[in-house]
Amino acid sequence: MTQQPLQEAVLSETDALYLRQAIRLSHTARDRGNRPFGAVIVGKSGEVLVEFHNQSHESQDCTAHAETGAIRVASRTHTRSTLMESTLYASGEPCVMCSGAIFLSGLRRVVFALDAVRMREMRGLKEEYRDLEWSITEIYQASPHPIECIGPALVEEASASHLGFWQP
Repeated sequence: MTQQPLQEAVLSETDALYLRQAIRLSHTARDRGNRPFGAVIVGKSGEVLVEFHNQSHESQDCTAHAETGAIRVASRTHTRSTLMESTLYASGEPCVMCSGAIFLSGLRRVVFALDAVRMREMRGLKEEYRDLEWSITEIYQASPHPIECIGPALVEEASASHLGFWQP
């Protein structure tokens, strides 16, 4: 079944600000030879708890995605109750692994830029770039507690770090 790209969400000024920060981190990741993804976790009062860019190439760790990295760092220094009241901003729709980490961390709100359908179109059919084709909203339907997902948003801005990256 072919999925269609989702309609873009309208963001608040605050959500747009932090999502752009995650998008900037995606450029940092690419500049360092990693896949172009960034994530920011923001606390209830608007303080940035952690920011992280994908480091899977430079660390040789296939789990060093932006979201899982941000959660690893945040979990060491913030309580689960703090994370439950926080928002994760991701430059791309979190994959299945990252969605699981978000669930396990207690985070209850995710705002993402580039959706998985558009990312798949950019990556093409190269086997090493393929992923499990579940959306974050499909995954969270199985959650015993609600996890708010807002996105895609700022798609054109988020696409910039991917342009030309995935071609052979």
